[in-house]
Amino acid sequence: MRYAVVIEKAKGNYSAYVPDLLGCVSVGDTIEELKQNIQEAIAFHLEAIQEDGLPIAQPTTECEYVEVAAIVG
Repeated sequence: MRYAVVIEKAKGNYSAYVPDLLGCVSVGDTIEELKQNIQEAIAFHLEAIQEDGLPIAQPTTECEYVEVAAIVG
């Protein structure tokens, strides 16, 4: 499966969350570390859901970038 991941720059690191998997979050000092950490977090999250006998949420979130004109004021 392929889940959308939102990555945000924080003060001293990066954080990420998965919109389709409530509570699935991770952090990392670099983007590369964060990507590894969130991939592991997703795997652990899905494993825990499965162990609890709950249905695994199918990926439904889509991501796009939208360009807008800069507002100067």
